[in-house]
Amino acid sequence: MKLSELSNSSLRIITAVGIAVVIGLAALLDRYGIPLLGIQPFHAIRWLGIIVSAGCIIEMINCVKATSNRTIKKNPMAVVLFMLLLILMLVSVCTVGKRPWVMLCLLMIIVGADIGGWLFGVIFGGDKLWERISPKKTWAGQIGGIICGTLMSVLYCEMFGTNLPGAIWFGIGVSLLSQYGDLTASAVKRRMEIKDFGKLLPGHGGILDRVDGWLYVLPLIWFLMRL
Repeated sequence: MKLSELSNSSLRIITAVGIAVVIGLAALLDRYGIPLLGIQPFHAIRWLGIIVSAGCIIEMINCVKATSNRTIKKNPMAVVLFMLLLILMLVSVCTVGKRPWVMLCLLMIIVGADIGGWLFGVIFGGDKLWERISPKKTWAGQIGGIICGTLMSVLYCEMFGTNLPGAIWFGIGVSLLSQYGDLTASAVKRRMEIKDFGKLLPGHGGILDRVDGWLYVLPLIWFLMRL
């Protein structure tokens, strides 16, 4: 079966599994390295975050180049502020990534919230969350995103023995914040009159379409870590 013959839902699931595998491998490298090859543990999760954040900036630059000047001139502040937010996200991941298990927890919650939001939206549908900005997002999807993101936080708690009540509240907060990042990216895409930021990830669009939940989460965690 060719890639083009797979449904969008199948592509999203396959890509999501692939992303989960990459995150898992990065966590193992961060913890154990590769003993057979003599490679010591290193900040694999941090470097993964840096590479992904840099990729988002490159995608945004390419989108700006590909978008007509008329469209950019109509929405210059939206483009500039969004680019600054992406740069802030890159700076944040350089610091937050120094604590790999914090970064791993955030990635688990954000990926869980994104997949849960999509899955609940597909299954239950219902009223639109903010139709003018993102026609496909529903209230059911937002609730599903919070539930799945929080479950991932609880899973992290069970794996590493953190505080359960704290994990629940942390999961709820990060899940909500990640969804607002998603909405922000959707608003920018509508202003730029594009569907996706890229085509790298089948069923998801570009890198930025996949990790827009990082937009507010990472800068906020960075700020809290500096207090």
